[in-house]
Amino acid sequence: MAPSGQGTVVLNIGAGIGALVIHTPGRLHGHEIEVSPVDDPAHRTHAAVRARYVRSGVIWSVVIDSLPAGRYTVWQNPVTPLAEVDVPDAGVAEFSWPAEVAAA
Repeated sequence: MAPSGQGTVVLNIGAGIGALVIHTPGRLHGHEIEVSPVDDPAHRTHAAVRARYVRSGVIWSVVIDSLPAGRYTVWQNPVTPLAEVDVPDAGVAEFSWPAEVAAA
């Protein structure tokens, strides 16, 4: 999967809509990470872990925008929840994937 260059991510956020950035270890590059509203685990959205070049080097992350503001479950795999994160109205939440946790 091709990396994202500097300044190439545009987020759809605004009234009632936020985004979630999940920072991951590099070994998860290419994995699809799923999130869902806490109260609706069947309604999932996902994005792939990508390399992102920043001034200090390379980081790996997932960027999911256009999320209605609220509380979300980050899924470790299709059946195991990893964490819950609050996505703000017109803002960006961040979560760091624990280094010792594998993805599906």
